[in-house]
Amino acid sequence: MTIRLSFIVILPPDILMFKTMRTKYIDLISQTYDFPQEEFKVEENNLYFNDVPLMDIIKQYGTPLKITYLPRISQNIQRARRWFNVAIAKADYQGEYHYCYCTKSSHFEFVMSEVLKNDVHLETSSAFDINLVEVLEEEGIFDKENYIICNCKKVTMADIDNALHSHTRLSDVEQEFKAVQELTACSTGCGGCHDKVLDIISANISG
Repeated sequence: MTIRLSFIVILPPDILMFKTMRTKYIDLISQTYDFPQEEFKVEENNLYFNDVPLMDIIKQYGTPLKITYLPRISQNIQRARRWFNVAIAKADYQGEYHYCYCTKSSHFEFVMSEVLKNDVHLETSSAFDINLVEVLEEEGIFDKENYIICNCKKVTMADIDNALHSHTRLSDVEQEFKAVQELTACSTGCGGCHDKVLDIISANISG
């Protein structure tokens, strides 16, 4: 079992406005989430997070603190896949489902490494994320054959593919890119997906 710790301030400013502060962590959980949740439970007045006794960690590291329980990331990804597989079967959907992790959820290397163990694709949020992807590829964590979808204009692989088949085909990659850009607005935000879109178009023209 791997647990990563990083330290942050967890009390929102509005809590400090009350004369009588609710300072217990379980109080913060109760007013923020529907409690109990699957990850949390209370046994003999002790709060557990994914069966990890939080008081033991607090005694060692102090507070405030933030805990990332890595196995839960993979469990939730697989859960989402099961939900979609069931829905696809019920709806007799003939398309494909690809799980894409949004990098703005967490850029930490240990989180990304756990995510990518599940053979997923990535949804990037800015051009800076492309550098992150390139490093992950260099380290062998991310497969360049996986999809990278840009979040700026919500343009997906399907949008690009549909645009390519909705007009008279052009033999020049740059001209084709301009045509696809007019139809989808791809690469008009941060520009981080520009090269990826060009690669998709080039592969489509040659293939």
